[in-house]
Amino acid sequence: MDLAGLQDALGTGEPGYRAVQLYQAIYRERASDLVHISTLPARLREDLSARHRIGLPEIARQYESVDGTRRYLLRLDDGRTVETVLMPEGERDTICISSQVGCPVDCKFCMTALLGLERSLTAGEIVGQVLLVARQNGHVPGRRLNIVMMGQGEPLLNLANVVKATRILLDPAGFGLSPRRITVSTAGIIPQIAELGREPVRPKLAISLNASTEEMRQELMPITRKYHLRDLLDACRAYPLRPWEKLTFEYVLLKDVNDSDADARRVVKLLAHLNAKVNLIALNPGPEIPYQTPAPARVAGFQQILRRSFPCFVRQPRGLDIYAACGQLKKAGAGG
Repeated sequence: MDLAGLQDALGTGEPGYRAVQLYQAIYRERASDLVHISTLPARLREDLSARHRIGLPEIARQYESVDGTRRYLLRLDDGRTVETVLMPEGERDTICISSQVGCPVDCKFCMTALLGLERSLTAGEIVGQVLLVARQNGHVPGRRLNIVMMGQGEPLLNLANVVKATRILLDPAGFGLSPRRITVSTAGIIPQIAELGREPVRPKLAISLNASTEEMRQELMPITRKYHLRDLLDACRAYPLRPWEKLTFEYVLLKDVNDSDADARRVVKLLAHLNAKVNLIALNPGPEIPYQTPAPARVAGFQQILRRSFPCFVRQPRGLDIYAACGQLKKAGAGG
């Protein structure tokens, strides 16, 4: 619930500042139980706890990686499960959250695609992943934290709930994240890209590119048969970036498929005249994926060509041993 929803839950007999107190206690102070919100009168706490609860997901399984990554299989109220990943790194944490149960996009290099789509998450289920993982790991307000919506699902096919969750996560009176610290990743759902750009409060945008030609992109990402590459790039050029912001393009490198020098030169041409950066991801393998990971030297060669034109980074895999890396979230692995 946002502030207006909490005011409705309190009822007309309570002053407006009570909703503000409740909102701050849940999102900023990360209260675990309505009964323990000391800023509210005891009578109101008892009444609220009799009618409502702070509905965080339940941890069904937890997996620990040798590199410190933690993968959580979370059970929702209807019994369905979704995955969330914590990646600690020095003084900064990154939480990778899901926007849907499963995924409808069917990318051929992604294990999550094998699940298909069960349903979209509510705004509460999206925010609840962050609140739960932050609490489990003793994350206090003020510690550097990044949120990436790169778990299960296509966020822009659940845009209303993603935007509502983002408002709560970015609200200084709510969870209190900086807009620079939250990113949503899309396969390229063109109408919703324009819709997201009109939102006054929004995350940063990352586009999954993954190919240098229309034909290859349609083969690797079947949903793009509906959303063509030329139209996607037009939407990216029209997207209203904030003064500090760049568009991020993600490119999963597949051995002998999309990783040649010619591919790299085509990517440079595609992204010319865009205020962009590129994250390269060498394929994170899975037993049901028909592609292989390119050699480090090939990844470096691809990066070198792109870096002549714009910032280009190689994302290091995290949690490979527990199937927590990009494209591996499938409610399995590491004893699952």
